[in-house]
Amino acid sequence: MTTNTDVLLQKANAPYATKLLTFAATAWFVVATIGQWLFGIYILLFYGKYAVTGDFEKWNRVLPHGYVEGDWKANTVVAIHVLLAAILVIGGPLQVIPPIRQHWPRCHRWLGRTYVTTAIVVSVAGLIMIWTRRSEGHSIRHISISIQAIYIILFALLTIRHARDRQFTQHREWALRLFMVVNGVWFFRVGLMFWLLINGGPVGFDPKTFTGPFLTALSLLTYAIPLSLIVLELYFYARKRQNDALSLFASVLIFLCTGITGIGIFGAMMRLWLPNL
Repeated sequence: MTTNTDVLLQKANAPYATKLLTFAATAWFVVATIGQWLFGIYILLFYGKYAVTGDFEKWNRVLPHGYVEGDWKANTVVAIHVLLAAILVIGGPLQVIPPIRQHWPRCHRWLGRTYVTTAIVVSVAGLIMIWTRRSEGHSIRHISISIQAIYIILFALLTIRHARDRQFTQHREWALRLFMVVNGVWFFRVGLMFWLLINGGPVGFDPKTFTGPFLTALSLLTYAIPLSLIVLELYFYARKRQNDALSLFASVLIFLCTGITGIGIFGAMMRLWLPNL
């Protein structure tokens, strides 16, 4: 059995390129975690404030047709979807942090069960919302989001299966894949804000109809063919191959993603989250 000391020695003796790859992945995760927790706090404060005051119509400021007067069933689905989404973006990073997994395994297991169950429920609620209410965008975006929901449900089931079979390496990999696809909406917002900042405004889409080639491409690369998942698979492959050139390439790509993520988070905070609070 490999001891903690053995693991530390292996990390200390790892090639420079491998260390750089680990550092790049850690840097992205730290930036993404900060952004996700800010988003989760925003969700709770914005939606919670108007739910407490009974001013549900204000939800439509950021979620078009999120609240429809008299349609209590669909409104309940939206409320559940929003609340559970906050749980996902706040609790998700906690599942990935190694010290929590290593030193508080019971907490990790129960949080994991909650996370997986919540992911499935949110996906189903999201499907109901996207196909039963008039939402901004067009059919390509709706189909892409639906594909993402299938990813989430499939990856959640595979994560559970490997955990029950005590195949922990595969379990962690599928949990990371689940983490990436669960955060599709967050990636979409961060990507959109990055695009708006570097271009100084909407380019490649109509902000009134929320349609255009850029949004189509962003939807496909966020939901249907997740770029985040592709980068993660490259990271897994580079770790397994232990090839210096491949590790350096993956590191540069991840550092680039970290910069884009950080800029997008800043843009979302300044243009979306803080103004609506």
